[in-house]
Amino acid sequence: MNAVWQVIRRDVTLAMRSRQEVANPLIFFVLCASLFPLGVSPDADFLRPAAGGILWVSALLATLLSLDSLFRADLEDGALEQLVLTRHPFFVLVLGKVAAHWLLTGLPLILLSPLLGVMLFLPQDVIAVLMLTLLLGTPVLSLVGSVGAALTAGLRGAGVLLSLLVIPLYVPVLIFGTGAVEAAMQGMPYNGQLALMGGILLVSLVTAPFAAAAAVRISLSA
Repeated sequence: MNAVWQVIRRDVTLAMRSRQEVANPLIFFVLCASLFPLGVSPDADFLRPAAGGILWVSALLATLLSLDSLFRADLEDGALEQLVLTRHPFFVLVLGKVAAHWLLTGLPLILLSPLLGVMLFLPQDVIAVLMLTLLLGTPVLSLVGSVGAALTAGLRGAGVLLSLLVIPLYVPVLIFGTGAVEAAMQGMPYNGQLALMGGILLVSLVTAPFAAAAAVRISLSA
């Protein structure tokens, strides 16, 4: 746990030195959600039913925007090789890097979502459900995305390839997240969707660090 904490602290400290890269996904999240009322319709009757999908797709794309730098900077300056050679299990260190990515990207998205929910005319009780789905879903986006980021870390201009790799894996989280928000808006039970998202989170937490660690070794040996 101490090694995980040190990795988290290191990545957060490095990210704070280039705050523009930290702010870019958040600005993108706000702009992407704000363009729907401007480009489609500002009518509340249209925006309210679509708000869950709009915010979830915006959060997914914002997370994807920040994934490319998860391992690339450490690979370029040799720090990633040093992490692989430490006495700690490498998958544990990968988990620390994923946790730092979520703290810098996923958590701010959750905190911004109520403001955008109000802009899209979501009721207060539905905004709480939206935040809960993002709390369960954004760690999955970081965990699953870390595998794609590890596979493409050694490639130049791999942003498109990274998107092609991870977006299909994001679909179940997107479906259940938007489904829970829609069910809450209609006054229907949404516990099933939340339970499925929790199950996906547990499976991702158990498997993704191992897969990302193996993918990093493949990138280093390529």
